[in-house]
Amino acid sequence: MKYALSSILFESKEHEKAWMIRVTINQCKDFMKSIFRRKTISLEEVVSLSDEQKEDYREVLEAVLTLPQKYKDVVYLYYYEGYSAVEIGEMLGKNVNTIYTLLARSREKLKEKLGGYEIG
Repeated sequence: MKYALSSILFESKEHEKAWMIRVTINQCKDFMKSIFRRKTISLEEVVSLSDEQKEDYREVLEAVLTLPQKYKDVVYLYYYEGYSAVEIGEMLGKNVNTIYTLLARSREKLKEKLGGYEIG
């Protein structure tokens, strides 16, 4: 993206290559320092932490993990990471109303899987 938006004129192919490598390195460093990366944990880590949780929470987590990916993502970001629907929409590039719809459908699917427990 930086390359496409850049108006820099390169002296040679080597200069262009060196610029591309340096920009890539800097972007990777920025990502590693980003607040988003530091504040999140993977679903696999949540599963490993779930042994310490009560059994009913484990059952809910297992039900969440069986959801299709599009539902699992929004449920995880909303309930486990604490992001708002607006923030999730921005992260996933979706309309906020789509996020609300996905959350509602996820709750229905989880309610069916969990035998009628209310979620959220």
